Amino acid sequence: MLRVGVVGCGAIGSIICRALDKDIEGAKLVAIHEHHIENIKSLCAELSCKPKLMKISEMVKEVDLVVESASAVAVPQAAIAALENGCDVMIMSVGALVDGQLLENLVNLARKHNCKIYLPSGAVAGIDGIKSAASAPIHSVTLTTTKPPRGLAGAPYVIANKIDLDAFDKPEVIFDGTAIEAVKAFPANVNVAACISLAGIGVDKTRVKIVVDPGSTRNRHEIEVIGDFGRFTTEVENIPFPENPRTSYLAALSAVATLKKIASPLQIGT
Repeated sequence: MLRVGVVGCGAIGSIICRALDKDIEGAKLVAIHEHHIENIKSLCAELSCKPKLMKISEMVKEVDLVVESASAVAVPQAAIAALENGCDVMIMSVGALVDGQLLENLVNLARKHNCKIYLPSGAVAGIDGIKSAASAPIHSVTLTTTKPPRGLAGAPYVIANKIDLDAFDKPEVIFDGTAIEAVKAFPANVNVAACISLAGIGVDKTRVKIVVDPGSTRNRHEIEVIGDFGRFTTEVENIPFPENPRTSYLAALSAVATLKKIASPLQIGT
């Protein structure tokens, strides 16, 4: 039985906890870590497995896998503690890994302690295709993310450039740059840019466009990949979480699917 600890029980973390409680054969939720205690009272009440509320330093001594679903700020503490104690780690806040030094440190720790680092596909489709295409030269990867105004509210780029998101009456590109620039400009919105970059040609070569669409109620991600293999495109329209419109429901489902894959003897896909 795979013993799992979850760090962060917000919108995504709560879905992961519920799935571990009822839907993932071969895995069990044994511990959670959450600073906002009031946010998890109702969650814990509905879970039949009754996980223990623990500090991360305690959790890593009780579990086989730590799932980070808190924020990019939490990634170094949760991931380093897990790997140093011989635990595998799943990272949902993939944007934190655009820091090349952090990524290198985590990979070295995982290698030293014979552990795995899992990065779910998040809110997009096509990561398997990018990984396959990367076995030969890839010429370009472009991500176009379209969101309703409320899904971009509070982003550092929006604030720094004094963009009035309520002033748009048609879809408009408000950002066009590299993935590393996009993750810093929209840290709560484009974890997908980091994941795509790590699977393909890197954060300095992957292009990202951010579009605000006042007529949209969904988060849309379009990916175009061109390489020696040919060309493919994917498009996903995601339903945002009502509690957190910057997050897509599919991102949480990708974490659940990854946990099922880890716990299953049958491995499907690249």
